[in-house]
Amino acid sequence: MKNPKNVFLIGPPGAGKSAVGKQLARSLHLAFVDSDEEIESRTGVDIPFIFEKEGEEGFRVREAKVIDDLSNLDGIVLATGGGAIVREENRSRLGARGYVVYLKTGIDQQLARTRRGRERPLLANDDPRGSLVALMEVREPLYQEIADLTVETDGRKVHAVTTDILEAIRG
Repeated sequence: MKNPKNVFLIGPPGAGKSAVGKQLARSLHLAFVDSDEEIESRTGVDIPFIFEKEGEEGFRVREAKVIDDLSNLDGIVLATGGGAIVREENRSRLGARGYVVYLKTGIDQQLARTRRGRERPLLANDDPRGSLVALMEVREPLYQEIADLTVETDGRKVHAVTTDILEAIRG
């Protein structure tokens, strides 16, 4: 059964999960939580450091614990990391414990929005476009699998995306 008190935002890097999540939480009078920020808070180090020391698998184990903990809360808007959906357990928990919104965006917007940051280890290479394309081939069906709502974010303002989500939630 869905818990309308929780909204979980999924999507690729650069889709606007954090920006939309903050505005959505304000509009719904809910707490905003970012799973990547929670991981950093719990470990005391940034995500690139975790990837460096533990690899992607070590990071995903930590992420699964955080997703489990946070998705059990009531009254939150949760922005997940772009790869949170790769683990079946995360998809099951998110899908069962809240209203899942897939913020869909194209590769060009992902590149534009992630270009400046150093905090994205899977894009820290000579071909970030190729990496994003490869990631989306794997992740797109997984995003679609658990989404209660899909909202396009390309070229749209945070307010417009938030309004679309609010309209869908409120029916």
